Amino acid sequence: MPDDSTLDDVRTTDDNRGRVGGRRVALGVLLVIVLVASTGWLGVHSETARASGDGYRMSLTYPRVARSGLDIPWKLTLRHAGGFTGDITVAITADYFDIFEFQGMHPEPSDETATERFVYLTFAPPPAGAEVFTVALDTYVQPASQIGRDAVTAVIIGGHKVAQVSYKTWLVP
Repeated sequence: MPDDSTLDDVRTTDDNRGRVGGRRVALGVLLVIVLVASTGWLGVHSETARASGDGYRMSLTYPRVARSGLDIPWKLTLRHAGGFTGDITVAITADYFDIFEFQGMHPEPSDETATERFVYLTFAPPPAGAEVFTVALDTYVQPASQIGRDAVTAVIIGGHKVAQVSYKTWLVP
């Protein structure tokens, strides 16, 4: 029988143990990532902040944790027994919007202005007798955004701040 066998360079089981172990670890890590992702834990998580004053009750649903490229909730609801008689101004920390791409706002403000610190959005009141005013942003986190933002949102009626909330949106990869 010749000395040159086609089986001479075949590895033994002992030679492959390290590589098999490495593949098992990699598959285990991948499985954990897939399981965590399937629970929705890596997606957008919203939270609602509430404040009240002078007979007004405000609630703001915002993204507590978000990822770039995903749609986010941002909805402000203001309630007042007896309805609204004048314009409603919503003041929002100006740099908070730097992390978002906007598709629209519903309803659109009748007037907008800004200072270095805040964007002021003024809305006409809802129809007579309506006790609830709602404004929502149709937006998503910019793909290039990597860092979240702190923000303050306040409601101003007749030149007086009636409610204010502070919140933070965290961005995760």
